Amino acid sequence: MRRSINSFFSPAEEEEVVRYQDRRDAGKFLARRLAHFKDDPKAVVLALPRGGVPVAYEVAEQLHLPLDVFVVRKLGVPLFEELAMGAIATGGVRILNEEVIRRLHITPQIIDAATKEQQDELERREERYRGGRTPLAVHGKPAILVDDGLATGSSMRAAIQALRLLSPSEIIVAVPVGCSEICEQLEKEVQEVICGKRPESFQAVGQWYTDFSQTRDEEVTELLNRAAHRRRVRELSKAKGDPIAELDVA
Repeated sequence: MRRSINSFFSPAEEEEVVRYQDRRDAGKFLARRLAHFKDDPKAVVLALPRGGVPVAYEVAEQLHLPLDVFVVRKLGVPLFEELAMGAIATGGVRILNEEVIRRLHITPQIIDAATKEQQDELERREERYRGGRTPLAVHGKPAILVDDGLATGSSMRAAIQALRLLSPSEIIVAVPVGCSEICEQLEKEVQEVICGKRPESFQAVGQWYTDFSQTRDEEVTELLNRAAHRRRVRELSKAKGDPIAELDVA
């Protein structure tokens, strides 16, 4: 739509940055490509948990932006859970794939049962990750959706559809690496796609990280708590007119 960014690697960088060290290293790289949002008073960073959180933490930290999770849960077709008949997301959003529902003759009772099950899990995760904090408001704001990579794009696509219902001013998808075809498809759905690396021979997100170990719930909670603390300090410093002190929270 408004703009798209295909690749941010010069030939020298392609040679130098073959793989990211880990998700936080990827986030620092991605933050440089999002520098036009630094200190934007309206912009928010939304991470797709769990793997997107360490990436998004560094983006939010470098750009001085608030961070939150955007939890998406697929509504799987019974006995074929990988086939999504819809999804629910942060903010009480539910989207349904009417074509799948119609073709498979899925009843409202089945949809409601799946929604209840996934809503319970979504609420459990949000409570664990946020610890009672209120979700960030996104209405009328630029929302930067961050994940650790794009393979099939199914989770990101569900997040985009759900987030759109919350009426942000624009949606920006930002990932360190992704399948070129998927990145190009998403460019037609949002205002901006920043895909740091679009390798021609893409097989899996993990191959572009030296350390792609699983992100644990404990790490997600810790990083979100840390980001919330930094945000409170910045808001307090701004209210007092004091310079923002650098905190030892690395």
